[in-house]
Amino acid sequence: MTNVTCSNSITILMADDDQDDCLLVSKAFEASRLCNDLRFVKDGEELMDYLHQRGNYTDPALAPRPGLILLDLNMPRKDGREALKEIKSDPDLRAIPIVVLTTSKEEEDVLRSYDLGANSYVTKPVTFQGLVDVIKSLGSYWFEIVELPGGTGGRS
Repeated sequence: MTNVTCSNSITILMADDDQDDCLLVSKAFEASRLCNDLRFVKDGEELMDYLHQRGNYTDPALAPRPGLILLDLNMPRKDGREALKEIKSDPDLRAIPIVVLTTSKEEEDVLRSYDLGANSYVTKPVTFQGLVDVIKSLGSYWFEIVELPGGTGGRS
């Protein structure tokens, strides 16, 4: 399940075990007219396999380096907190921006996510239109305003 790839598109990798949430995010990207390569993994173990190009992700064409990770906190096998800590402690991966996109509004989760190196923390909206609005805002911020590592994103 991926969006149409555009030239100079930034790959977005979403780690979330909820298939419905992944489908909604995919549809929100379409509704927001964001032309990014959107890829999905279902848990923290698969996320790390993707990032290190191992297991099912040894082909670089199937696992391009993401310019942004959308990370759910509550996943099986390795949760988002563990994956966040591992990514931000790896010199080869820590520059990849990570937006925690989760249902938790717990202050402890917000604080811990930022302590572990999250770049943003967003609570999943309860409506589809709310999700579209969040995705539009994320797209505007991460792909038009800020400068991402590797010279992607930002204004010209």
